[in-house]
Amino acid sequence: MPDSLSNLRRPVVVVAFEGWNDASDSATNVVNHLGVTYDADVVFEVDGEEYYDFQMNRPRITSPDGMGREIEWPAVQIAVAALSERDVVLVSGPEPNLRWRSFTRALVSALRTVRPEMVVLLGAMLTDSPHSRPLPVTGTANDVELATRLGLEPSNYEGPTGIVGILSDAVRRAGMPVVSLWAQVPHYVSDPPNPKATLALLVRIEDLLDTPLDLGDLPEEALAWERGVDELASEDPDVAEYIARLEAAQDEEDLPAATGDSIAAEFQRYLRRRNEGR
Repeated sequence: MPDSLSNLRRPVVVVAFEGWNDASDSATNVVNHLGVTYDADVVFEVDGEEYYDFQMNRPRITSPDGMGREIEWPAVQIAVAALSERDVVLVSGPEPNLRWRSFTRALVSALRTVRPEMVVLLGAMLTDSPHSRPLPVTGTANDVELATRLGLEPSNYEGPTGIVGILSDAVRRAGMPVVSLWAQVPHYVSDPPNPKATLALLVRIEDLLDTPLDLGDLPEEALAWERGVDELASEDPDVAEYIARLEAAQDEEDLPAATGDSIAAEFQRYLRRRNEGR
């Protein structure tokens, strides 16, 4: 396993922050899944002393061995996971409360050492997406050429932003290719976790990297989550009617897209999966 942020193989950085940017913990659970699945090693930590209000992001008391007690302070961790043909740098932690400019400079400095092929920033937002349909993932890039090459939309958002938006701008200014992926999470079932949204983000990362990822039990967990929401909705006629209206609206909106490029992308994903299983 790599033990530093230099001399990595075709590195890609994947970033997610807890909090405002992370509906149902969907984005941070992508980083958690990749870290556990690929036995990632933590190689660097951004000290949280300067960046967190500990009354808002409180330290936690843990007992790793069931006997002793330790204090875990809020911090952003950087870990490295080794895939078969490339290394993935995983960045995660709570959204900072203080000194965002200094925090961003510290993180970008660490990423410069990586010299990544791409930085992928993850987020999740509450929307009117029905739980029973594929959860949309919006992909954007701040560079028009990069967006065109990857089949994404140029970013044209205006309005309030979180640390994901701030970091995206800083990474772009530092000359690193940066992409943002945002999962749309049903607002009426927002309690974490949401394995279906996490799975949707992972599949989009696969497409960006053109690299199969080990999805583990996420497909089965996503199906179980959907069935659980179905059961809860069936117990309330008003909720069931509301979901039916959302389904009809999304089906009408998605119908023109179910052609050409989307079918080809799904077929390519199938071929990767089949080859990976051999």
